[in-house]
Formats: sequence, C-alpha cells, structure tokens
Amino acid sequence: MRIDGKVADALGCLRELSEQVEASLQLHCCSTVARTVTMKLIPFHVGGTSFILAVLLVLHYCHIASILGHKSGGDLIVVENPEHEAVNGEEEDVAVDDVEDDELDVVQPSEQWQTLKPGQAVPQGSHVRLNLQTGEREVRLGEEQLKYWTEEHREEEDSFNPDELKRAMKKIKEDWKLASKDTEQKDSAASKFRTMEELKKDMAQLDLLLETDVQIMRRLLEQFNSSNSTSEQRLSILTELEYLVHQVDNAQTLCSMGGLQFLLEGLNSSDFRLQESSAFVLGSALASNPAVQVEAVENGALQTLLTTLATAQQLRVQKKVLFAVASLLRHFPYAQRHFLTRGGLQVLSELFRTDNSGILRTRIVTMLYDMITEKELIFQGGLDPVLDASHDERRRQYSKVSLQEELLEKGWCILVPQLLESSENDYREKALRALLAMAPVCLDQYRSDGSLQASLHSLKQEYQDMIQSEIILAEANSYFEEIVELIDALQVKMK
Repeated sequence: MRIDGKVADALGCLRELSEQVEASLQLHCCSTVARTVTMKLIPFHVGGTSFILAVLLVLHYCHIASILGHKSGGDLIVVENPEHEAVNGEEEDVAVDDVEDDELDVVQPSEQWQTLKPGQAVPQGSHVRLNLQTGEREVRLGEEQLKYWTEEHREEEDSFNPDELKRAMKKIKEDWKLASKDTEQKDSAASKFRTMEELKKDMAQLDLLLETDVQIMRRLLEQFNSSNSTSEQRLSILTELEYLVHQVDNAQTLCSMGGLQFLLEGLNSSDFRLQESSAFVLGSALASNPAVQVEAVENGALQTLLTTLATAQQLRVQKKVLFAVASLLRHFPYAQRHFLTRGGLQVLSELFRTDNSGILRTRIVTMLYDMITEKELIFQGGLDPVLDASHDERRRQYSKVSLQEELLEKGWCILVPQLLESSENDYREKALRALLAMAPVCLDQYRSDGSLQASLHSLKQEYQDMIQSEIILAEANSYFEEIVELIDALQVKMK
C-alpha cells in the first residue's frame, strides 16, 4: 500500500510528539492526549486515510491512559462529599488500599480533625481535607466509621487503648502500695500500745495497782468509812471524789455504792472543813444529773442541806451548801415545791439579812431568778413539746410551784432592792434582773417603795455619766449600756 507524502509527514510529527504524549499519560489525562494529537494533525488532513489513522492513534493512547489510571491504587482519589461538612477547607474522602510497605506511619483517625503530617498514611474510608487557613491536610473518621463508633457501640465494646491500660495498671500498683502502707502503719501503731491486762501484769510486778474509776471510788469510800481514818485523810478523800463525780456516770455509781449517805453524814459533822468538802462533792454530783437529784431528794438531802445552811456559821460552809441547794433545785420542780413547803425561802431570807459582804445575797438572788425564768420558759413554750416528750408533765409539776406568790408573801419584793446598794456592778445587774422577773407580783411594792425609785434614778445617772466618760476616752463598754436598759425597763413597768 502506497502512502502519500502528507501521511508520512504526519507520522513523523507523531513521533516528535511522543514525549509530550508520555508526559500527558503520566498525568492520567486522556483529554490532554487527544487535544495535543488533534492540534498537531489538523494541518496534515489531506484525506480519509490520514484522518482515520490519527483517530485510531488517539484512541489507542487513551486506552493506555485508562489502564494506567486503574492500576494507580496507592494515590488519593478526590470524590464528592455529599454532606459538604468542610468548615475550614476542602474535605476529601480517602480510601487507602492495602499497603505493601509495612513500615508506613499509619495515623489512627478519631472523631475530631487531626493534622496529617507528610509521609503518613490513613486507613481506608477516612476523611481527608485541606485546611485553607493553615495549608495543612487533616484527617478524621469517615462516615461509615462514625456510624459504627456511636455511643451504643462504645457501650457494647469496652475497649481501652494501650496508654489507658498503662495508667490503670499504674494506679492499681499505687493503690496497692497505699493500702499496704496503711496496714503497716496500723500494725505499727497497735504494736506501740499494750492491752489493759498486759499493763496490769507489769504494774503488779512493780508493786503498782492499776484501777478504774469505779475501783478507785469503792476504795475511797471504804477508807472514808474506816474508823482508823483521820480528818485529814477524809478531806483528801473528798477532794479526790469531787474530781471524779463531775462525770455523770461516776456520780451515779457513787450513789449506787452508798456514797450519798457518807456525804450527808459529812454535812452533820462538827468539823466545818468536812461540812464544806461534803457539800462541795454533793453539789458537783447533783449538777445537771437528774438521777442523782431524784435519789438525793428521796434520801432527805434537801432537809439536811437546809438545816446545815441555817445553822452553819462559817461563810465558806454557807457558800458550798448554797451551791449544793442550787444544784438540787435546778430544773427539778418536784424539789422546788418541797423547798417552798419546808421553809426554804425563810432560811434564805435570814441568810440574806445577815450577809454583810453581799456574796451570799448575790448567789441567793441569782438562784431565785433562775427558778423564776425556768417556769416562765416552760409556760411560754421555751421547750419544744415535740422534742421533749415530758413537756406536759413538766408543765403540770411547775404549775404546783407557787414561787412568785411565796416571794411576795415572804417579803422578797423589799429584800431584793437592797442589793442595789452594793458598789459591785455585777451585784446590781443581778438585782435588776431579779426585780424585773418578780415585777408581775411585786409592782405595787415597787411603786410604794420610795427608796427603790430614788436608787433607780441615781443609778441611771451614774451609769450614763460613765458611758459619756468612756465615749470621751474612746473606750466604749456595752455592759454599762445594758444596765441602763434594765433600769429603763423597770422604770417603765413602775409607771
């Protein structure tokens, strides 16, 4: 077959374009090949033969390009993102086929975007995008992977990464060390102390005796009751007992041992020192201890105390006996009623009149004020009946204590104002509080007592001057202001 000259020139041109076609084929671009060859062959179109040859040549090169494109499995293929989730750049759906090189740095994507470094590979189905702000490629889990890693699948698969397992194992070791250390510390602390039996054995070897409070009190009572004990020894015994009976249990144990009788016998002693110490121990045992209060009244302690208070000559004995009486009557309406019926106010009034120091007067007035306020609090709902199951019974018992009427009848509305003549601020304050508490039954006596009104007027002026002087010296004292308020309150009631 003869080929004309133009066809020969076309074939020569195709050979010159081989290098350009090969470069285009490396880019997998069939359109580039076709466009290049066609533009070169148009000038040589002289007949059907040359045109058909050119077309066949173009199709041949396109077929080669398509084959090479399918064999390029290791490159990134850009596909359309149906959900358009890219925010900072273009998002790519990347599929990585099996990699023959086992040394590739494969990134494990997560739900969050993470930067993809050069040379790193990604698993199949991952999303890759180009961040237009930073210029770096970023990767995260693909759509199918995200659907799989839902909360439901995470709850079903309790998987941990190696770092989490390492931290968990480290924490287990630390907890075990701490537990072992605590056990060792407890064992070491326990080893530092010995049991009571071991201590008793060691004390016995040293000829020493280790006793409990109960054993001590039993031994002291035996020594106190012994005929061989001297007065000094008994005084020492009473001092030790006074220290022990401050504990409620010890005071009750002492009564169960018969110690209450020993104390009452000490009140009847001719030695005023034994009277003083016995009254002191008895008052300490009675303080805020209802069980001991009840037993003391049943054993006649109230009458014994009143007798001792009326007959005692020593001030120190009178103070301790008055302390025991106040401890017995506090919050005990049954004892208060017996106190009134057995002439307790008469005994106190005689003691009040004969006291020149003011010490006994103040203590007596304070005790009477406490008894009045106790009853007022009960009837004013001072105690919550829901919390105090005995509230109704208390009210019933306090209703039988006619203390204020007895105070009016025994002349205490005139006796208490005498305490205002004292120069002690504390004595005056207690007298004013007692006068206010007795005001419901003593107002008529107050209004007819001219000396009381004069005392209140002079005291008010005195304390106002003291307040002004303290203001000038920048030494404000609210105590004097409180006394002035008490005086004002009493004067208002007397009007």
